[in-house]
Amino acid sequence: MIDQAGVARATRDYLRAVGLDPDDPVLRETPQRVAQAAVELFAGVGAAPESVFATTLPAPSGDLVAMTGIRVRSVCAHHLLPVYGTASIAYLPGDRIAGLGALPRLVDLLASRPQLQEGLTADLAEALQQHLGARGALVVLRTHQDCVSARGARQDDAHTVTVAARGELDTPAGRQLALAALQLDERER
Repeated sequence: MIDQAGVARATRDYLRAVGLDPDDPVLRETPQRVAQAAVELFAGVGAAPESVFATTLPAPSGDLVAMTGIRVRSVCAHHLLPVYGTASIAYLPGDRIAGLGALPRLVDLLASRPQLQEGLTADLAEALQQHLGARGALVVLRTHQDCVSARGARQDDAHTVTVAARGELDTPAGRQLALAALQLDERER
């Protein structure tokens, strides 16, 4: 549970520390806005990924299931700056499949906490295996990181691509099958 009053107090302190007046009319409501945003941005802190798979269906086959274009929004744990982009997910079902809406919900739940992109990619693949019983999983995240574009290297056009493969999709043939199904172009492989 987010301590909104604590976030608001810390934001006032932060504004003062960088030389701004938190009582300036333009900034007066900023601490409350930041606290409200924290509730949404960090909703996944402490949330259990298995809850996404509370309702599953019998797998009609063991054939690959894939979804692309899932929106990702997260916060970089190193700088607390936004990360956004897309996720592509492929999995080989075990005995059960998830409803297709579960995949975007899983991404949203796990992305709603401060973290590194590499960890999020791995967590998504592992959740499919551990909590859905997938025989194999492959996850590709392609994101824009504000910590790379807004500060430091200042590379506005840079994207970060991470890939995690588990189980039967962590073989050359399995990866090729999943990547072909996801129809990712060469720069995303």
